[in-house]
Amino acid sequence: MHLTRDERSQLALILGCAQGEVPARLKDYQQAAGEEYVRMILGQKVFTRGQDIREYRLFLLIQHVFGKRLPSDKEISGLFQTTATQSRALLRAVMSKFQYELQEAIQGTLADYVRKATQATAGQGDWSVVVDSENVVEALNREIAQLDGTLPQISKARGTVSTYEIANSSYARLKQHFGL
Repeated sequence: MHLTRDERSQLALILGCAQGEVPARLKDYQQAAGEEYVRMILGQKVFTRGQDIREYRLFLLIQHVFGKRLPSDKEISGLFQTTATQSRALLRAVMSKFQYELQEAIQGTLADYVRKATQATAGQGDWSVVVDSENVVEALNREIAQLDGTLPQISKARGTVSTYEIANSSYARLKQHFGL
């Protein structure tokens, strides 16, 4: 496929890489697209609604491009040309519709965020973590509820855009659950 210099530049910006790296980065996307076509041709994934196609494409991108981790709302918006609200809804739908196929990706992503949490003073107080997806926070809260419904839920840190606080008791249980 021939791309103009402007198109390569725009792709590099969206994919977060140098222009020279664009062809290599596109290989994973080509693999996802190839699977989409093979499944369609075999009659395994034939959709009539555009939304179903978008959901399936995001599912394939999670499998092939994002290393079996959930993408951020910003990444989804960049790829699908959607608003942040539309991206959150798309990811929420994919997490629900493909929950069993994405179990490894969902659990791995949640464990990554628990692993990234830090305490202001070592050994004391709540934990904080920057989370770039409300769906991840909701999923972490569902995990906490399933583990022990008496534990405090994760909540947004006051005065921040995407920093969340995890009570020490909830953090300890999540850490144990994910084997960290």
